[in-house]
Amino acid sequence: MTGLKNYTHQALPDALNRREWGELKGMDSWTIFKIMAEFVEGFEKMGRIGPCVSIFGSARTQPDDPYYELAEEIAQKLVRNGYGVITGGGPGIMEAGNKGARTAKGTSVGLNIELPFEQSGNPYIDTDKYLNFDYFFVRKVIFVKYSQGFIVMPGGIGTLDELFEAYTLIQTHKIDRFPIVLVGKSYWSGLFDWIKNTLLAEKKISPGDLDLFNLVDTSDEAIDIINEFYSKYLLSPNF
Repeated sequence: MTGLKNYTHQALPDALNRREWGELKGMDSWTIFKIMAEFVEGFEKMGRIGPCVSIFGSARTQPDDPYYELAEEIAQKLVRNGYGVITGGGPGIMEAGNKGARTAKGTSVGLNIELPFEQSGNPYIDTDKYLNFDYFFVRKVIFVKYSQGFIVMPGGIGTLDELFEAYTLIQTHKIDRFPIVLVGKSYWSGLFDWIKNTLLAEKKISPGDLDLFNLVDTSDEAIDIINEFYSKYLLSPNF
């Protein structure tokens, strides 16, 4: 909170006191090219990676945490079932996912973003499959566009943002339906209950929206859901 407060105290007065709004608008126009460059690099690199599953989760998870070990195990099994792994490229669960993919000799992709407090690249990403972003929204587009499924490990605000981005796009038919797997029933059951008992009960969502994600506890359950989904639609990791 202190960091946010300091940032606000410094940036807000500067912004409000500026009189050269025309200058600011000109700078905004040039920002478009930086955004375009991030999209172009992302599309060019990711268009060649093959089928992958994204693993989301907290950057703060330590290597001795059971969920770190579970994410690594899931990543290994994804590779053995024909998928690559995409993560946010940072530490914690992201590192575990890339480590598991690297250990199993599979595709290991990292979509890193520069953050002031906790994000830095991990060493388990393929050198030609590492991208660094300034803009969250560009990064999320790349995540969604090139993922055949989403494994969501316990995490914080960023993980929730990624989860609900995928959930919303599938629910509104803006992207095809892909499996969303929440790993850790004890962690996610409260959220699921709220969605069911509040959102659904007050008719803010449809009953079928509850079927768009699954809660599991083990790596085998997570992989089975991914495989069953693609078996149902007569697809395979090599499509």
